[in-house]
Amino acid sequence: MQTTTMTTIDKQFEKATELVKTLPSDGADKPSQEEQLEFYALFKQATVGDVNTPRPGMMDFAGKYKWDAWKAKEGMKPEEAKSKYVELLKAKLSKSTDQDQAQKILSQLEAA
Repeated sequence: MQTTTMTTIDKQFEKATELVKTLPSDGADKPSQEEQLEFYALFKQATVGDVNTPRPGMMDFAGKYKWDAWKAKEGMKPEEAKSKYVELLKAKLSKSTDQDQAQKILSQLEAA
């Protein structure tokens, strides 16, 4: 019987996905569209793997941007995508205008 143990990166990735949802939805610390797409693409690559759906139709602009961002990660191993997701969150926090809050979030991530 094989037991599944979560690695440090698995734990940090799981915590990072929770923390990303708490980032501001407006203001100076709101993730840019590029950052949002990068979070999305890395999340999908980490949890699903390579793109497994057809590209959305021509009128689904948001869907196409998301699909293209995910497609760009094709071939990336899930562990690498998880690591890059965590690093992206850390980079975003390092640029926060509210460093006290950023440090609290970072400490939660490091404790995972």
